[in-house]
Amino acid sequence: MALTPPARKALLATHVLASVGWVGAVLVYLALGIAAVTSHDTTLVRAVYVTMDRAAWTVLIPLAVASLVTGVAQSLVTTWGLVRHYWVIFKLAITLIATAVLVTYTGTLDTFADIATDDPFTRHHLGLLRSPSVLVHATGALILLVAATLLAVYKPTGLTRRGHRVRQRARATS
Repeated sequence: MALTPPARKALLATHVLASVGWVGAVLVYLALGIAAVTSHDTTLVRAVYVTMDRAAWTVLIPLAVASLVTGVAQSLVTTWGLVRHYWVIFKLAITLIATAVLVTYTGTLDTFADIATDDPFTRHHLGLLRSPSVLVHATGALILLVAATLLAVYKPTGLTRRGHRVRQRARATS
């Protein structure tokens, strides 16, 4: 399926905005996680987890899904193809893994938000919320998203078998 140049650019812009937004949201998560794990202010720690839980569902997951969907669409309507170049396959794998881990981790965030809103809130609750889990996940997500970005920018060479066949067919018909 071929798109007009303006439609291709709109799709690319949407993909870039979703991906950059996802990275930005992960950076905010990392900052909130650091605040939650290191703060002595119980009210702040509780508020952070409630905020993170809500933001996961309203910001992170929509951006992750938008990045995934627009990335696949982009590959299907450009010469890069979905399975012609190894860098596209690796970028897709990274995005799928990051999205799957994010969706799975929202269960943990739901639990942390429930703990944060427990009444009465005890030292035991605070200890549970000081888990470095959120830092590990945010840092891992950031590393994966930076790797995907580097693949998209540098586009390392390397055609798959399918990519070689498509290139040979194109040369034969021209």
